[in-house]
Order: sequence, then structure tokens, then C-alpha cells
Amino acid sequence: MGVVYHANYLVWMEMGRVEMCRELGVRYREMEEQDGILMTVVEASVRYIAPARYDDLVMVRTSVQRGSNRILEFAYELFESESMRLLATGVTKHVYCGRDLHPCRLPEKYWDSFGIKPRHPRDTNSEPADPLPHG
Repeated sequence: MGVVYHANYLVWMEMGRVEMCRELGVRYREMEEQDGILMTVVEASVRYIAPARYDDLVMVRTSVQRGSNRILEFAYELFESESMRLLATGVTKHVYCGRDLHPCRLPEKYWDSFGIKPRHPRDTNSEPADPLPHG
């Protein structure tokens, strides 16, 4: 069949996310070792548009879709590198957890990297707005 296994798209999305974080100056390992923060995946979706074939080079474009001090959502576009044909789009949602795997708040030192703004621009000690409804 020559078509790449569907779960590989999630692996490519993870690789894109890790590289984007690295480019932003955020390293997963340091985040965990220094601050005890884990970015746990709580939701993932992929919309398959065209098949990737064996030996295709795949490019992943990753962006922060939305973020708060509790949740971070990434968006992905996956392309076949040579033709720039769109293969898939995806989203992952992450909750920050401590070493005990309970949800926690992201330390403020990471906010700028992920585009998280305080509720009141003049008050840097203010919590950022949480974009998700509570219920």
C-alpha cells in the first residue's frame, strides 16, 4: 500500500512541538527537572487530508493556538516537503502537572515563551485569564 501508518502523524506532531518549544527557549527536560512541571497531553486530534507515503519527507508547522497558566493548546499542519501538499492538521491540548501528576499552574517565567498574558497588563502578578469554561 505504501501509506504511512496513521499514528505516525501524532509522533510527528510531538516532534514539531518539542522543536518549537526548543526554539522558544523552553526545554521539556529542564522544565521537569528545575520546576517539576510536566505538560501532559489530555486531548489529541488529527484530521487526515492526504496520505503520506513511505520515504516522503514531512514538514510540521507548529503554533500555540491558545494558552493560559493551566492549559496550553498547540495546532499543527503537516506537509509533504517537496510539493508542500497538506497531509493533515491537528491539535493537542496539554494540562500542566506537578511531579505528583496533579494539575498545577505554569510558573510565570514561561508565560512570554507561550504568549500567555496577565489579565491586567500593568499587573504582572495577576493570573492570566483561563480560556476554558469551568464546569
